Amino acid sequence: MTVLAPVTGTGVVSRINPVAKLLAAVVLSLSLLLSIDWVSAGVALALEAVLLGWSGLTAGQFWRRTLPLWIASPAAVVATSLYGQDGGATLWRLGFVTVTEGSVALAFAIGLRVLAVGIPGIVLFATTDPTDLADGLGQVLRLPARFVLGGLAGIRLVGLFLDDWRQLGLARRARGVADSGGPIGALRRFAGMAFALLVLSVRRGSKLATAMEAKGFGSDAPRTWARPSRFGRREVLLVLVGVVIAAVSITVAVGAGTWRFVLA
Repeated sequence: MTVLAPVTGTGVVSRINPVAKLLAAVVLSLSLLLSIDWVSAGVALALEAVLLGWSGLTAGQFWRRTLPLWIASPAAVVATSLYGQDGGATLWRLGFVTVTEGSVALAFAIGLRVLAVGIPGIVLFATTDPTDLADGLGQVLRLPARFVLGGLAGIRLVGLFLDDWRQLGLARRARGVADSGGPIGALRRFAGMAFALLVLSVRRGSKLATAMEAKGFGSDAPRTWARPSRFGRREVLLVLVGVVIAAVSITVAVGAGTWRFVLA
């Protein structure tokens, strides 16, 4: 739960409107998805690393929150090296599996891209309170209030899923069915707990939807917001930083001759 909770601190990024963080992350992601080459991803990752000091995250918080990326990136490298498109000299062969210079280069580019796309998104939204994000989406981007408030309610329920899963596990352990049956038994217990969690989630979601409708959250009438959400110079600066990182990474890759438009 501590990993999912937003980080409250004095970092510069934590005081910026979440809409600006969203726009900056989208700009970076789209620019890095236009091509699959290691130069643009490496340049973007290096520039992002320079800015981490202003994120407000400690080293421990950073590594805990980005841990899935450090697992996914090497996994993508290995899988692409073994099964990616062949090209150039063959480095290793085992049956129908071949590792070539082209597949290794592609794997390296994809691994860097996983980090370059994922890290800014995780870091930017680690310091974002869901309520602040909903305020920004509703007031700055003018998204429908019904959609925004429904999404906020859904995000707030994520923490309850973890508590429900923990309580289900404790209840099964109290009945003496948590540590028997070997791997097959563990798989059955997981499936049973997952189904029970699904039932609890549907019931809670239905009750929450009924309560929100009863309180007028489903109305199409214009809504007022308790906290104003402003988009000022700091927010514009963050978006410009994202644009600059995207532009520099693409420019360097084009200059190095590695940038290839994926749809060409």
